[in-house]
Amino acid sequence: MSMTDTVADYLTRVRNALHARHSKVDIPASKMKKSLTRILKEYGYIKDYIIIDDHMNGIIRLYLKYDSDGSSVISGLKRISSPGLRRYVKSVDIPRVYNNLGLAILSTPKGVISDRDARALNVGGEVVCYVW
Repeated sequence: MSMTDTVADYLTRVRNALHARHSKVDIPASKMKKSLTRILKEYGYIKDYIIIDDHMNGIIRLYLKYDSDGSSVISGLKRISSPGLRRYVKSVDIPRVYNNLGLAILSTPKGVISDRDARALNVGGEVVCYVW
């Protein structure tokens, strides 16, 4: 199976697991997906994650986070830049997701970082996705 947009697959797997109220979801690993997962953990959108070695690329197991009434901490995930249409921004044009209540994830020359870190480092890059 050939997959051209692995980030969209990642976001869809997480979105589907949240709608089904699963406690965890397994995703095939890549450097980009590991970076996205690290940022989601850093900002409290997921409980935890582990990297499972399957003697190939590996598998990322995300442990999803729900609040006390059972609703998901992640309200939405949206892919912004796609393989057919890349979205690049300058450091002064980095978008604010839900007036800084959400998170934009960017791929920059400094690595895959959040919108807040990109503003602090004064770097622009490709807007990968929004999380809120």
